[in-house]
Amino acid sequence: MDAPDHGQDRRAITTAGHPVGARTVARLLDKLHFSLRVNCKKIAAEPLVTRPTVRHITRLRRRFCRHGNPIISVDAKKRELVGNFKNPGRKWEHVPPRSTTTTFAPLPRASPSLRHLRSQANCGSVFVGVSHETSAFAVTSISRWWGREGRARYPDARHLLILADTGGSNSATRGAWKDQLQQHLCDRLGLTVTVAHYPTGASKYNPIERRLFSQISRNWAAEPLTDYDKILRLIRGPPPHGLKVRAYLDTREYPLKVKPSAQRLRQLRITRHTTLPKWNYTITPSNGK
Repeated sequence: MDAPDHGQDRRAITTAGHPVGARTVARLLDKLHFSLRVNCKKIAAEPLVTRPTVRHITRLRRRFCRHGNPIISVDAKKRELVGNFKNPGRKWEHVPPRSTTTTFAPLPRASPSLRHLRSQANCGSVFVGVSHETSAFAVTSISRWWGREGRARYPDARHLLILADTGGSNSATRGAWKDQLQQHLCDRLGLTVTVAHYPTGASKYNPIERRLFSQISRNWAAEPLTDYDKILRLIRGPPPHGLKVRAYLDTREYPLKVKPSAQRLRQLRITRHTTLPKWNYTITPSNGK
């Protein structure tokens, strides 16, 4: 690393009437315990809306649990290279596993898989996509979870609570997300869907982050994700504390930049909550049931 340039400090001291050289300035700064430092993140700047949001979500969860209605936590993980490529992390081995060093061609990726965690049942469902992370992919995954598992576990449920971050395919400001919820969950399945978004910087409160994502990252630490079968196997286990994880591969294509029209958005049967309406709302079926 290059030596620090004390020219500006030297000129300032010389201008003040004390001619000095760069070495003298360096010794003075060292004596005063000065050194080159970078900006570091140490102050926890929690958003002012975090506490009211978490309190509101806590009330929603208690109400849904009291009535026996399902609660799911959703989020997406970053895209992963599929192939014999280095994966961060460490594991116990006699010799380190070898992986490809360079890549020059477009590679298949595991699309940001939408993950669903059923809070009450301590179960997780993971949908690994091969296309793009879109609102259609997100809601289709929820719909598939309902058809495969949710309906059987909650046969009488007509209300669903979704806990989500406020960015990505399930963003609180994304019209396509709300339109897909209206079409596929409310109108087609007859569910009344309540969505509660954690504000920016508060995703650590989302149950899926600490109860599912961390374990999946631990399962495939230092493991090259050579194919989709291996990805699904690593996602499924071994889970801790009785958490049951199911993983599915979604091979459908989800095109980008598909947006509902302004007229379609006006037709959504959406009711915003009085508490932080930007992040909390309920969508009901168009047939009024």
